[in-house]
Amino acid sequence: MKVTVEMLQHMKSDGKKSVGVVAWDTPLASIADRAGVDFVSVGDSVGVNLYGRDDPLDITMDEMLVVCKAVRRGVARALVSCDFPYGPLQQGVEIALAAARRLVKEGGADMVKLDAAADFPDAVRAIVAAGIPVFAQFGITPQTAAQHGIPYAAQNAPGAQVSPAMTAKLVEQAKLLESCGAALLDFTNSGPVAGAAVVAAVKIPVIGGFGGGPWLDGRVRLAHTAIGYGTKWLDSKTETYSNTAKASLAAFGALVDDVRAGRQIKG
Repeated sequence: MKVTVEMLQHMKSDGKKSVGVVAWDTPLASIADRAGVDFVSVGDSVGVNLYGRDDPLDITMDEMLVVCKAVRRGVARALVSCDFPYGPLQQGVEIALAAARRLVKEGGADMVKLDAAADFPDAVRAIVAAGIPVFAQFGITPQTAAQHGIPYAAQNAPGAQVSPAMTAKLVEQAKLLESCGAALLDFTNSGPVAGAAVVAAVKIPVIGGFGGGPWLDGRVRLAHTAIGYGTKWLDSKTETYSNTAKASLAAFGALVDDVRAGRQIKG
């Protein structure tokens, strides 16, 4: 059965956690879909994590459409969400609406994800009014943490002391986004204090990646992180669900050995 926004919202009311992965290609999206994830998020972090760029804003709408189409081809059951690249949302409501329509019509997205969505409530309303579900991102950034005297690196640790003022502000932003019609919230760096407060304050699902935890309605994880794919995992001591990097290194080493030894290669 194909997942819908309404199903995710009912999962919250039923006390069930939703789960998603961030992916940018057909094979990984297809594998995640078969594993039973509820949504696949096509993140604008593709520039840094897949293309090796240094600037997280260095990604275009055309590039997002390429990866969105790739994910769409691999997903049959889960919802597909696609991030806005930096630019359209900041340029006004009409441009944001046009971008959302492109991601849906050309990219095949089921919903669109807007970063710093609380700063652009009119755009959220316009996109929702056009019949396009919005996955609205908001939360604690290095800038907002500094404003409230919270060490950014530690603010999401268990027992972190998030000020009542900051928690109240985040709850207010969540309620604003819900009132604008957002279907889901992506609470970045929620922490256990503000995270739990926001979950209790809104009826729509509150999802989190880095800095999230079991206090939220669900979690989203980079597929590359979940499977340990990437050069950093060759030496990383962090526990993840698999270590594809080490397995790949061993496989390529065996391939090199077979070819140089004059043996038939596998596969």
